[in-house]
Amino acid sequence: MTQSATAPAPRYASPVDLKTYGEYGPGRGFSHGQSFQRPRYRFQGRITADGASGYPAEPGRYHLYIAWGCPWAQRTAIVRKLKRLDEVVSLSYVDDERDGRGWAFRERRGPDPVNGFTFLAEAYEATEPGYDGHVSVPVLWDRQRGKIVSNNFPDLTIDLGTQFEAWADTSVELYPQPLRDEIDALNERVYEAVNNGPYRVAGATTQEEYEDLRHRMTGLLDELDQRLADRRYLFGSQLTESDVRLWPTLARFDLGYNPMARVSERPLTAFGNLWPYARDLYSRPAFRDTTDFSAFSGLGRAKPSFRNDGPARIMVEPAGADWDAPSGRERLSRA
Repeated sequence: MTQSATAPAPRYASPVDLKTYGEYGPGRGFSHGQSFQRPRYRFQGRITADGASGYPAEPGRYHLYIAWGCPWAQRTAIVRKLKRLDEVVSLSYVDDERDGRGWAFRERRGPDPVNGFTFLAEAYEATEPGYDGHVSVPVLWDRQRGKIVSNNFPDLTIDLGTQFEAWADTSVELYPQPLRDEIDALNERVYEAVNNGPYRVAGATTQEEYEDLRHRMTGLLDELDQRLADRRYLFGSQLTESDVRLWPTLARFDLGYNPMARVSERPLTAFGNLWPYARDLYSRPAFRDTTDFSAFSGLGRAKPSFRNDGPARIMVEPAGADWDAPSGRERLSRA
């Protein structure tokens, strides 16, 4: 018997239709005419090794819905691969494009393998009937309960990196106990000025706000560049959660973020240490295999709903780069 006779055909959403449904953002927390404020992520369940949270770490129970273009989602894919959880937590991708209906499952990236949803909003509706908030990725889905555990991206990489140790590669310790306070402190600064920086710069409503926010971002990039002068990773020779959180922003900077938000005349490739550092990480399969530059290169030419055009902005063109060039940073691990 053929597969087509035994298995139902995959279900896909209808094509993106901006004329009918509009762009994604307005009414979901991303609107014109106001400074950028990241929407609230309502689902904040936590996975725990002992199950005390109500969501025990178990192989085969959880599924990640992510998007190739989303930096917050890419973090989860990187940690999943670094910890070798591919057979423990399953993963699938939504389509790269969306209209006012939000993330969808279309043929380019494949169907929803867990629930057969055509729109990710169905997962939110199944979890909270009448849900009217931001339909975001990443989403961690609980097969057993048939609901979302969390869409709160800062928690997801921590839980993937620390709570599945019974099945994970324990030689990779991204959130070591002795460094947690320092990692948390750096992550907070990087999130505010760098990870969230392009969105805040793009959403600036006054010239003063625009200049202040873009210089905060470039200032911290300069500081991180100096920090990496004599250490391979942000905390020395050991890869940590902080590196995982910084890298997706760097990967998107020249092609997407900088031309979209118009942050700096200086591309990533002009930073003497950040650029080799970014290439060094990209040489690792967990970073390379979870990256599709085509999925976010269009961001540089798009005008998202949260970008305001009031302030006078510098002009920045998307810039490609040779990510395969040797970084030469291996020597810093031997220093």
